[in-house]
Amino acid sequence: MQYQSNFYSTEIFKAVQSADLFSDSKVFADAIAKIPLAEIENQYVMQKPTGEALLRFVHAHFDFIANKELDALPDFTSAQQYISVLWSRLSRKPSTVAKGSLLPLPHPYVVPGGRFNEIYYWDSYFTALGLLDANRSDLVEGMLDNFVSLIDRIGHVPNGNRDYYQSRSQPPVTALMADLLWQEKSHDKQWLSRVTQALLKEHQFWQTGEDLSCTDKKAHYRVVNMPCGGTLNRYWDPLAAPRPESFIEDIELAAAVTDSGTFYQHIRAACESGWDFSSRWLANADDLASIRTTDIIPVDLNALLVLLESQIARCFEKLNELTQAQYYANLASNRSALIQKYCWCDKKGWFFDVDLNDYARTSVESLAGVVPMFAELVTPEQAEHIGKKLEAEFLQQGGLVSTLVTTSQQWDSPNGWAPLQWFAVSGLRAYGQNQLANKIMQAWLYAVETGFEQIGCLLEKYNVVEPDKQASGGEYVVQQGFGWTNGVTSRFYRLLVPEVDSPSA
Repeated sequence: MQYQSNFYSTEIFKAVQSADLFSDSKVFADAIAKIPLAEIENQYVMQKPTGEALLRFVHAHFDFIANKELDALPDFTSAQQYISVLWSRLSRKPSTVAKGSLLPLPHPYVVPGGRFNEIYYWDSYFTALGLLDANRSDLVEGMLDNFVSLIDRIGHVPNGNRDYYQSRSQPPVTALMADLLWQEKSHDKQWLSRVTQALLKEHQFWQTGEDLSCTDKKAHYRVVNMPCGGTLNRYWDPLAAPRPESFIEDIELAAAVTDSGTFYQHIRAACESGWDFSSRWLANADDLASIRTTDIIPVDLNALLVLLESQIARCFEKLNELTQAQYYANLASNRSALIQKYCWCDKKGWFFDVDLNDYARTSVESLAGVVPMFAELVTPEQAEHIGKKLEAEFLQQGGLVSTLVTTSQQWDSPNGWAPLQWFAVSGLRAYGQNQLANKIMQAWLYAVETGFEQIGCLLEKYNVVEPDKQASGGEYVVQQGFGWTNGVTSRFYRLLVPEVDSPSA
């Protein structure tokens, strides 16, 4: 982490970000120094360039990696053709040495696209769905091996393979990646042992602080002590500092709060959630400065942790270590019971996040509430209620809205996102609600194809309420590429017309 500790505290880094030289703060956070950073800093301190001179100084001393998926593309007749061609453009080669802030990975991998020129942790699972459809299980296996490598080196899979992401993770999906390869790889004892150890270490990362659950503290790191004596988890980032990739944005927002350190932790924790940003995390839905992520116990995170614990139990059973298998199966069962106890609302027929301060369910109705169904933790009656609410309130012309709250945040209505469509569709199919699942998939494909006809590419998110309008909101313009959209959309095409193979490039 030497590059991080040096670069993000330098005068030139702060000066460039504060001067607003680039439309996106992430551009300079991802820059690669051409000469030793200390020499650049010394030259900057001596010259103190400003304005155009500062911009020239930056380009003289730093390289910027172009995103090849944004290069000119041939004319396509369908979104399916576009997806097929984009896999090679979104693929990155392995590396053994760090390049600027980019952490090395031992195997090839796929990036989301646009400003996201590195892996993103939870994106990779949804991307993998499309890669498997394209008969690229080798690439999926390499991506899982990259996760195992990162867990070995760092203790968890960071938000992305950038040094400035190391203090936080994202929704844990290594277990889901292992499940995608289970039939093909689980007979390989070496693979199984390696994956099991990685899953154990990831579980330890989320459970750091668990030993303090017997104290009167409500939470410690990512562990939350529930009133009944059990524990659940929250998103957390220990660093009370601006995010390097959103440096000036964070500083400007922090000026409106009384405790900037806590604000920085809340906003970083929201990035760990993947839902950056949403009314789920806000005391005031229209004010990002009111963010309070670490005060929220997220239902989706805990459902995914049930799957992590269940997958560990499955691995141990396959390894014939039955005592360990039973231990982790019990953890999964206990967590599932806590999700039912605290997150389910009979009146609303929905799963909610929980407020850490009073352990009451929050008021925001979001698609995080379908993740327990995706994890197959719900009763048939609950699944029926969830399906009815999805169809009556969440489903729009272009798919499912992320929340029932309309704000300027990108993870709220009117926006829809591919991963949340997949959680819902997969969960509905698991409980036999195939007709509604098909309806959602068809609506999503309508949004994707409408956008494709307009601009000739796939995007990271869509306005599902008015699919002929481009999605907006958030800290940056909508990005094209786009890994998880391509993956989920590919899988939807396959599920709706299973006898038709993906088109060749």
